[in-house]
Amino acid sequence: MPEMPDTVPQPESQHRVRIAAMGDMHIGRSASPGVAQAFARVREAADVLVLCGDLTDRGTEDEAQQLSRDLKSVGLPIVAVLGNHDFEAGLSQQVARILSDGGVYMLDGEAIEVLGVGFAGIKGFGGGFGRGALGPWGEPVIKAFVQEAVDEALKLETALARLRTPRKVAVLHYSPVRGTVEDEPPEIFPYLGSSRLEEPLNRYPVDVVLHGHAHGGRFEARTSGGVPVYNVAAPLLLRRDPAAPPFHIVELAWTDPAATP
Repeated sequence: MPEMPDTVPQPESQHRVRIAAMGDMHIGRSASPGVAQAFARVREAADVLVLCGDLTDRGTEDEAQQLSRDLKSVGLPIVAVLGNHDFEAGLSQQVARILSDGGVYMLDGEAIEVLGVGFAGIKGFGGGFGRGALGPWGEPVIKAFVQEAVDEALKLETALARLRTPRKVAVLHYSPVRGTVEDEPPEIFPYLGSSRLEEPLNRYPVDVVLHGHAHGGRFEARTSGGVPVYNVAAPLLLRRDPAAPPFHIVELAWTDPAATP
């Protein structure tokens, strides 16, 4: 008789989640037909929508309410972070509240699980990359500028540390790597992101990083740990393919052993 195996194979459960990511819609007070059409097409292509900041143009309550109305056609779970434009009017908390009341999961140092995928989100901040990163030395205003990036990185680290899901996604507005801001004028690199935002991603690896902000940057790069980073700013996506809707689809798949009957 054949020997019995030491372990008995268990049935497996297959999972697949499609994430549509876009940023920098810059919604104004009136409806934007292009954005509305993109939102209407998301439902056919994805299971979750991720919005990477600059949701509004000037950060007013009217703009946030317009965006909330536009998002009603999506019919999917929506995860979002704010961007710098959403702070312009000094009403960022109100903007976040309006969108949250409309059913959007607003992240600012928090983590959430959607369809088995963990999302950790922050706005992020600038400061530059690598050897060109601004250091906390000199005038108090410089130290405060650098501290903002440090604080955002700490918020991201806290959120990532909470995730226990098999697949993980980091959502930002500012870039954590230089690669996706290349092709922008070098003079503005320090305002497009910060290497400090990459540090938590190396300590708590994720499957993919999504951000916006760099309209003239590059679509794809990688962290120093090899994690793919996508710049999903809508103007950049439209420049890559004017005929396609301004969102990028990331598909995550995994297999879980099913529970023993």
